[in-house]
Amino acid sequence: MALLIVPLLPATGAMSTAAPTASSATAGATDVASVKVDGGIVKFYFATGKADVAPGAANALNAVAQAVAAGKVALVSGYHDASGDAAKNAELAKQRADAVREALKGAGVADDKIELAKPQESTGSGDAAEARRVEVTLK
Repeated sequence: MALLIVPLLPATGAMSTAAPTASSATAGATDVASVKVDGGIVKFYFATGKADVAPGAANALNAVAQAVAAGKVALVSGYHDASGDAAKNAELAKQRADAVREALKGAGVADDKIELAKPQESTGSGDAAEARRVEVTLK
């Protein structure tokens, strides 16, 4: 199955939204929920141990909803960082993917147009803040 990556926003630059979470004051500046569109992939980042979608995610969610309305399907994959218990991290990655799926449904995307896809390797790349993410691609 081939994935078609479609730009979600104009090529004027990536959108990034960061909103502090309750734990961000003590955990550091990188431990916040945020959203970033990077090369046509929407990346939802999560605070440590949390599965809450960033409050400022509406623009990205609406862009995905518009692409789905134009005939695409949203493919949702969850990742986690390497710290802690592997089984708990895998469950948290699934909870995060479910949270993004629910947010997409709230933005008007039909359930049958959202596919959850467990990645072969769910431990995300990059630093811990980059690894705690859900990616939405369009096919």
